[in-house]
Amino acid sequence: MAKETGEKLIASNKKARHEYLILDTYEAGMVLTGSEVKSLRMGRASLVDGYVFIENGEAWLDAAYIPEYLNGSWTNHRPRRKRKLLLHRQQIDKLYQKTREGGMTIVPLRMYFLDGRAKVEIALAKGKKEYDKRQTLRERQDSREAERAMRQRNQMGE
Repeated sequence: MAKETGEKLIASNKKARHEYLILDTYEAGMVLTGSEVKSLRMGRASLVDGYVFIENGEAWLDAAYIPEYLNGSWTNHRPRRKRKLLLHRQQIDKLYQKTREGGMTIVPLRMYFLDGRAKVEIALAKGKKEYDKRQTLRERQDSREAERAMRQRNQMGE
């Protein structure tokens, strides 16, 4: 069988970009069981409720949903178990310091396969206030209207 190359998206957390201001992103490997990898290869996962925490100098992804493998036996995994993330020591230390300062958290943004290995993109994020969310939506809507107006103007000129 040919070796897998490139990037294949499994799941993304669109809600995180709305709820949080993304400050810094990291790519982390995951420690998974065989049935979890097979389930991910079927393209089934959800990061909506997931979060990352640091405990005893190790990073953990918790509450991310990877459903049980359909053809699995009694060796199947628990869908919402905590999974160890593989990061460099300096990255873990930096994330730990930033989250201890307060007001910051670590959220998973997307899960994907990179050259056949399961990866998760995590972000150091700060929670947005309600008015920040409204401001972001307003800016996006304004830019869409401007694009639409430019397109209509260009079509009339042709």
